[in-house]
This record gives sequence, structure tokens and C-alpha cells, in this order.
Amino acid sequence: MDILSNLKYADGAVKKSKRVGRGEGSGHGGQATRGMNGQKSRAGAKFRAWFEGGQMPLQRRIPKRGFHNNFRVEYQAVNISRLQKLADDNKLENGKVDAVVLYKNGIISKATLPYKILGSGELKAKLEIEANAFSASAKEKIESVGGTIKEIEI
Repeated sequence: MDILSNLKYADGAVKKSKRVGRGEGSGHGGQATRGMNGQKSRAGAKFRAWFEGGQMPLQRRIPKRGFHNNFRVEYQAVNISRLQKLADDNKLENGKVDAVVLYKNGIISKATLPYKILGSGELKAKLEIEANAFSASAKEKIESVGGTIKEIEI
């Protein structure tokens, strides 16, 4: 049984570190493994990872096109046919549909992101639906069956 104070690394497992700049006899004297001249050979040499030596950087050379709207709201889509399937499989409590129910049943990928109810498919069940947005056809189909709509602020 090994005693903790006597443990040793296996042979060849630990390498000695390269000691640079310690005279010619060490084999790493002179330029201390930094090569000949240039910015990288100097003391205190450092530059940003994307620096290209003063050349116009790639990010600035490439032409810029188009427009990206930072305020766009990306909705997760939920069709009425999926809600009807939930009702048919008895996976709804009291006919209530909200983010938690949709997330637990794998219809939306994140309960925290906004989702929109779309009107594709048929709805027969009377449901109480909470969502961030509704399409016009979805509203019409839900209300025609006698269901209720509650729009949540984003």
C-alpha cells in the first residue's frame, strides 16, 4: 500500500521546464528562443489576437451589407392543431394553456422566450390560452369555439 508522502510521478511523466535566457551554455541563450528581430522578439511585446501588424483588419476590409434590427422579437410558433392534440391526449388541466404546459409537452423549446399562437389546423376544444401574441385566424378560431384569450406582455 502506498503512503501519500512517498508517492512519485511515473518515469517520463514530468518534463523539466525550458529555462530561456540563462546563458549560451544552457542552449537557450542569445535570443532566448524568440527568433531574430521583430516585434515579437522585444521585451513587453504583446498585441491583440485580431491585430494584423497594421494591415487593414479583415473585419474592416469586408464590405458591409444589409440591416440587422436589434429590436426584432423572435417568436416561437405554436399551431392550433398542436393545442387540439394536447386536449385530445388529456394533457391539459382545466383547459388552460400557458408557457409551462407547452414547454413540458415539448411544443416550445424555452418557456422564457415569447411564443405566438398561429391558426393552422382545427380546434374543437374550449381552451383558456395565455400567449405573447396571436394571429388573427387563431383568435377567430379560439373565440368561435368559446375559448378565451389572454395576451401577455413581453
